[in-house]
Amino acid sequence: MQKLIIALCMCGAVTIGSPSVALADYKDGIAAYQRGDYATALNVWKPQAEQGNAKAQFLLASMYLGGQGVPQNVTEAAKWLRLSAAQAFDSAQSLLGRLYADGVGVSQNFTEAVKWYRLAAEQGNAGAQYSLGVAYKKGQGVPQDIAEAVKWYRKAAEQNDVKAQSQVGTLLLVMYAAKGQDVPLPVEAIKWFRRAAENGDVGSQTILGGIYETGALVTKDYVQAYMWFNIAAGNGDVNGRKGRDILEKRMTATDISKAQKLTKEWMKKHPQQK
Repeated sequence: MQKLIIALCMCGAVTIGSPSVALADYKDGIAAYQRGDYATALNVWKPQAEQGNAKAQFLLASMYLGGQGVPQNVTEAAKWLRLSAAQAFDSAQSLLGRLYADGVGVSQNFTEAVKWYRLAAEQGNAGAQYSLGVAYKKGQGVPQDIAEAVKWYRKAAEQNDVKAQSQVGTLLLVMYAAKGQDVPLPVEAIKWFRRAAENGDVGSQTILGGIYETGALVTKDYVQAYMWFNIAAGNGDVNGRKGRDILEKRMTATDISKAQKLTKEWMKKHPQQK
């Protein structure tokens, strides 16, 4: 999480308030943090945070959250996040929302969490969009609304948030089922499961295996089903392994060979997978 926090603050314009010297100092703080020199990073960022720089306030909060260069103090972290969030820094708004949702450094308050998630989500923050989707899915801080959850998950999914991609697929199927439809072909749900699967989500890989195995949503295809189960199994998913082993007993040796070949080809195209 700390690496992500730094990455968020390295992108985009950095408004320190003055002069290129201040900007240089800010970058020195980033470099120090990345090499584990938290004391130097703290010495750079704390004065800037005290001067009102939103990104420095956010970074200082992250150090208090992680106990890096300072004793861990979640209350102090929340204080600095609140100052940063009040300046509309979306990463701070999103993280402050999480603190309220989890009751870390502040009293748990789902309504307040949703407030900050929404402010960040409306600025395009994918993490906040995902969190807002969770809030609507669970009815935390807002009335439960699956359609609204899908709306926010989809926004995050479009920014390649893998968990959101899987959630869109799952909730679309829930919506189809709730409407009592026969679900002839929920194309969008399958699209998002596929995108999540291709991005390494093992749950989606197993779900795709099941979809092709049953033929409930697509034309039944044991070769495709075996391939997805096999990919999920290779990534350590127990359900994927079980699905593959059960399916294998119903397949011909020729089809198994085809599926294994497809698995190897897929893995070659996705070297980040196991």
